[in-house]
Amino acid sequence: MLSTYTTVSKLAKPALYALLNRRLAKGKEDPQRVGERKGKASAPRPQGALFWVHAASIGEAQSALVLIRAILGRYPDCHCLVTTGTRTSAQLMAEKLPDRAFHQYYPLDHPKWVRRFLNHWHPDLCLWMESELWPNMLMEIQNRAIPAALVNARLSPRSFRKWNRYPQSIARILASFQLILAQTQTEAEYFEKLGAAKVVVSDNLKYSAKPLAYDAAQYKALKAVTQNRRIALYASTHKGEEDLACQVHGALKAKYPNILSIIVPRHPERGNDISLLCEDYGLDPVLRRDIRRLPDPDTDIYIVNTIGELGLFYALAPFAYIGRTFSDDGGGGHNPIEPALLGCAVVHGPHYQNLSDIFDEMDASGAASVIPAKHDMIAAIGALLGDDGMVEAMRDRARDFAVKKSCVIDTVMGALSPQLETALRV
Repeated sequence: MLSTYTTVSKLAKPALYALLNRRLAKGKEDPQRVGERKGKASAPRPQGALFWVHAASIGEAQSALVLIRAILGRYPDCHCLVTTGTRTSAQLMAEKLPDRAFHQYYPLDHPKWVRRFLNHWHPDLCLWMESELWPNMLMEIQNRAIPAALVNARLSPRSFRKWNRYPQSIARILASFQLILAQTQTEAEYFEKLGAAKVVVSDNLKYSAKPLAYDAAQYKALKAVTQNRRIALYASTHKGEEDLACQVHGALKAKYPNILSIIVPRHPERGNDISLLCEDYGLDPVLRRDIRRLPDPDTDIYIVNTIGELGLFYALAPFAYIGRTFSDDGGGGHNPIEPALLGCAVVHGPHYQNLSDIFDEMDASGAASVIPAKHDMIAAIGALLGDDGMVEAMRDRARDFAVKKSCVIDTVMGALSPQLETALRV
């Protein structure tokens, strides 16, 4: 399999150019920086030790931030290159990266573009996040003997079964990593069965994330205009979940005439489509947009189509439904630790396979609550709106759970210490 992939990818440059052109046309690539996707650097390499963190998209990038800050804090003379593949993650990195860290787009996995990237950056250490396994890049890292670790590693049962059909290929790919830090014992066993040399269970770095930041003035403004409203927050929603929010709102409006449903879509560019959907349900929507418009007294659905403000609404709302657990795309879940850290009670649907360890543990400890089926949403949200005492207890359990899990970064840094000392100590 691996040799076939390598051969095909060498011939794939026209197809990759076509892919980039399609993504440019759809606004999914930054036209000013598309060269980075071909391995062309848009910044000079800083002097001294450089570690490279690759995080595929916004979720992995959020997890990476706590690790980046910890390493830069321990090694004050080194720099950090961060790569991601999406515009939203690039914008997040531009806003959140600390001093001595900078962002580039990850190159597509063509051998020439991979070599061009590594020839320019010459990283002293590579830290890959979660589940990104691009063969050409990893083989080149291995050929150059660059130390590497797979951090916060996850592997679904489906991916394990797929890779298990190609044991020699996956063993060669995993040999690029001298260390794999797996999120769970089950995933650690998967990696070991696939041939990984050294695997450590570290838990999930999402547990160690700092609470999402938010603007205090914006919080004060929102608090003032919503103080007499019953708030239902739908966070990081995907297609299908906005329909649910509208149905729930319509069903509960008679009982709770002051209800305000807040939708924060995972992809803000869907804001206009969601607004039209709300109107189809006979509801009054307001788009927040970049002008930070506030909801009106008669607003039914407040659509937060901005980037980087999720923490503001977790701080504002007493509870949140976590998106992609009832979505049309089959689900997978988003990070429930973020609301918990801000004292926001957590509810979710049953489709959270991408983060099952987090959701299962939170559910078992009472730090979160699962809504079994779509038809249960109205009753579940209605119960939360009508019982402040129950919600307050849920908020406390969620916050306590998140605080107790905040030491994961210490485990990760301890496991990485030998590599960090060798690569970054000047």
